[in-house]
Amino acid sequence: MKQHLSHAPGPIGVFDSGYGGLTILDKIREVLPEYDYIYLGDNARAPYGTRSFEVVYEFTRQAVSKLFDMGCHLVILACNTASAKALRSIQMNDLPNIDPARRVLGVIRPTVECIGNITQNQHIGILATAGTVKSESYPLEIHKLFPDIRVSGVACPMWVSLVENNESQNEGADYFIRKYIDQLLTKDPLIDTVILGCTHFPILLPKIRQYIPEHISVISQGEYVAQSLKDYLRRHPEMDAKCTKNGNCSFYTTEAEEKFTESASTFLQQQIRVKHITLE
Repeated sequence: MKQHLSHAPGPIGVFDSGYGGLTILDKIREVLPEYDYIYLGDNARAPYGTRSFEVVYEFTRQAVSKLFDMGCHLVILACNTASAKALRSIQMNDLPNIDPARRVLGVIRPTVECIGNITQNQHIGILATAGTVKSESYPLEIHKLFPDIRVSGVACPMWVSLVENNESQNEGADYFIRKYIDQLLTKDPLIDTVILGCTHFPILLPKIRQYIPEHISVISQGEYVAQSLKDYLRRHPEMDAKCTKNGNCSFYTTEAEEKFTESASTFLQQQIRVKHITLE
């Protein structure tokens, strides 16, 4: 169905199934503070990590469509599961019908592009949700650019819950953090670089660092995605011109507003106001 979309410049849309995308938004705003942003969290239907490809695609498509309706010409899927399971279909099947001039970008490619400069021995580990690991998106993207790199992935099903329930700094978290790191290093003891392939995981970084040997580099996505977006806008002045620049940021959630405001403070060191929104 064709949408009647405004051609006036608008904010950059940032979408995530939950709160994790706030870690990406935070870094993007550090690097590109002058732009306007809309953050949309589909918190009522999170987490996406355990859902099927079809469902993740459908939910993500609804969110992208909503952000287009709200005036965004460029949408960042600040969610690894959505990037893994929905991005390609939206880019290839939906954008040509909705508006070929609009763009949807993910977080996996920018994260992968930096790998070549970081790993010394070509052994990479991925810690992510079950959905992202199962999709094999990281190995596929890595092997397009670096065919010789060996990639091992482990799903960390408890980590998102630890973050979302504010348990990330508590002692109980240590068991689950150590467990999955040990699994990964047992799979390939030569790993020298680990990608945190879920936007929630940077919140666990202090504890992850405790249990990962010092010689291993840990890649948190936000800074790479932010630099990649900056580079993208520089290379695409026609898209840059469609992005408004008043330094504003508004937040929307499909969940209860109070719950979002409370949890968002874990991810952003500031108080925010959020509005409720429905996706269909």
